[in-house]
Amino acid sequence: MSLLHVIILAIVQGLAELLPVSSSAHVIIAEKLMRMNPAAPETTLLLVMLHTGTMFAVIAYFWGRWRRAFFQSALDFKRFLVALIVATVFTGIVGGALIEGIEKILLRNVAHAWIEQLWDRLDLIASALAAAGILILISGLAEKRSHAQSAAPEISTKQAIWIGAVQGLCLPFRGFSRSGATISTGLLSGIPKMRAEDFSFALAVVLTPPAIAREAWRLLQSLHGHLGAVMASGVMTSILGAVFAFIAGLVALKWLSSWLEEDRWYWFGIYCLVAAAVVAFLYHAGY
Repeated sequence: MSLLHVIILAIVQGLAELLPVSSSAHVIIAEKLMRMNPAAPETTLLLVMLHTGTMFAVIAYFWGRWRRAFFQSALDFKRFLVALIVATVFTGIVGGALIEGIEKILLRNVAHAWIEQLWDRLDLIASALAAAGILILISGLAEKRSHAQSAAPEISTKQAIWIGAVQGLCLPFRGFSRSGATISTGLLSGIPKMRAEDFSFALAVVLTPPAIAREAWRLLQSLHGHLGAVMASGVMTSILGAVFAFIAGLVALKWLSSWLEEDRWYWFGIYCLVAAAVVAFLYHAGY
């Protein structure tokens, strides 16, 4: 893997992870176009580090906003924490059930089946991108027309359940953008757009460490005692990739916030629909 490949993947991951356009779909397409092997241990190590870089970008960008939105009083923090826990629990219920069902039923004849074995299926990615695009488009246009901005300082339990459940749908399906789906669900449930963004990325910080741990465990299982060799050959480039992903992530978050504030959220939905068509073309072209 060349340094140029690492930088390209880091920028793609950093931008697409935090914009509502699905980083996994874009990273997989980039890997295929660069003729990289997504299943290679060094690629998995790089992706683990890229996810780490974007997680720190989220924390750096949102920390001040979270303090103002959720930490003004003990009551505000309690309400935020309850909503965060409720949403995370329902993410685990929905996402866990879907992943378990796919691995145990659809992949029952595959040895050592992981849901990740389906992640490079471009036909599935195109369908998920289209679904995300439709959801973002609907929520963006609805919010643009209504301009409904609830004055309620807290996210209700019902709203948290919906956001968490929809986030659970994103776990097994590459292309179904997590940030796009959760922010859109928040908008459709009446949460103010900036509060929906704050809550969506707070959920991301909760969700990312388990996702990184799962990828790291899958990496360890695939190495069969060759961890030292992979770490020696890929750790420095992976750290550099994390730095580029961090910088790209900050740029992406500034872009996302700007478009939310300017009522251009629905444009991300249009992009996802166009991207779905491109991915479908690549699938039929044999990639």
